[in-house]
Amino acid sequence: MPPSEKAWKGRFTQPTDAFVETFTASVSFDHRLYRHDIAGSKAHATMLGAVGIISQDEAATIVSGLAAVEKDIDEGRFSWSIEREDVHMNIEAALIEHVGEVGKKLHTARSRNDQVATTVRLYLRDGIDALLDQLQALGQVFLLIAEREADTIMPGFTHLQVAQPVTLGHHILAWFEMSLRDQERLLDARKRVNVLPLGAGALAGTSFPIDRDMVARTLGFSCPAENSLDAVSDRDFVIEFTAASALVMVHLSRMAEELVLWSTPQFGFIELADGFCTGSSIMPQKKNPDVPELLRGKSARVIGHLAALLVLMKGQPLAYNKDNQEDKEPLFDTLDTLKDSLRALAELLPTTTFHRDRMRLEATRGYPTATDLADYLVRRGLPFRDAHEAAGRAVRLAIEQKVDLSALALADLKACSPLIAEDIFPVLTLEGSLAARDHLGGTAPRQVRAAVARGHERLAQLKHVK
Repeated sequence: MPPSEKAWKGRFTQPTDAFVETFTASVSFDHRLYRHDIAGSKAHATMLGAVGIISQDEAATIVSGLAAVEKDIDEGRFSWSIEREDVHMNIEAALIEHVGEVGKKLHTARSRNDQVATTVRLYLRDGIDALLDQLQALGQVFLLIAEREADTIMPGFTHLQVAQPVTLGHHILAWFEMSLRDQERLLDARKRVNVLPLGAGALAGTSFPIDRDMVARTLGFSCPAENSLDAVSDRDFVIEFTAASALVMVHLSRMAEELVLWSTPQFGFIELADGFCTGSSIMPQKKNPDVPELLRGKSARVIGHLAALLVLMKGQPLAYNKDNQEDKEPLFDTLDTLKDSLRALAELLPTTTFHRDRMRLEATRGYPTATDLADYLVRRGLPFRDAHEAAGRAVRLAIEQKVDLSALALADLKACSPLIAEDIFPVLTLEGSLAARDHLGGTAPRQVRAAVARGHERLAQLKHVK
């Protein structure tokens, strides 16, 4: 098929306008689908031969020709033509050049509508699997740091103000929980990606006696799509994946924001490796946390892609519309952005130095054991609201004297509540505060180590869900 000839040329008397040809073509970006398009075509041709729509020899010739086309692309001998519109027509034309007229039989009992839907689903399924592997690796990084830093004391924050002492390990485990939910969402979205549209034809099915279950088994789909109209026009699976991806990026952005804050002299909690930072063109002293800042910024791309896809689909009638060509660039960029972002964080964290002494020092500021004082009074029989008020008075005294709660004299503490005794002082230490929270989900070092052990088991369970 010459490049200038269209598969649909029989209906038309005039050639496509040159600008329209460029405007409507997608091969400049959808050529990355070639492996998955060829895989779908091989399965379709094999099925056509198996049910007798074409001969077994013709099917074998087509499959062999498709393998040759794939090899040409892999080895850089393939020339993509904008006149052939998209990846599908480029490959079909090349197939015909390889095997002759029999190649024209490949498109029997299918449309580009169900073909592209199948190709995108195959591509996205592989993309999700790769992202799940990356999230598994990142989860292992989180667990390694959490176990190592199970005893490292740092301030916990609410409203970005010191609230209560926690361990660095406990904080990192919060990041781990985010990443587990991200895996669960992607795994759940994968179930709805893994449905076969092929066989739906343009919109109404096909008059040929195809075997859709055979194609589904060959390509690893869980089942064929039930409704031909929905099969060719559905892009829920792209939107759902992008929504899950937006949440991944929001999580990475939150982690990145903390890394940016922690790397400032004002916090001084961490030192980022030089290889993950840049300098200033004018200020020699600067060491800028570019990688975390870009992680934070790239979340906007994926959130934007989600909005674009929702708007793309919101006004479309059934069935397929050319609008759907616009789903691929947001999808591709979402996959690329997640891949690079997960890699960046997984490689950044192991090279990061944590300044434990500074974290501990900052955990002493802001009276973080005030809640422990209130809890102590509650255990002595005081209602919590009254205990809260008494602890507040103690904080006010400490502010006036410019000392920590643990440095107040016993007499001063008793002035806040007569229930306070000598045994209050171990309660007001950072270690005492941590040790008191020795329950499932708590920040006590023993609980952090137990959570790390469970984390390894939970990761392993998710790895085998697919």
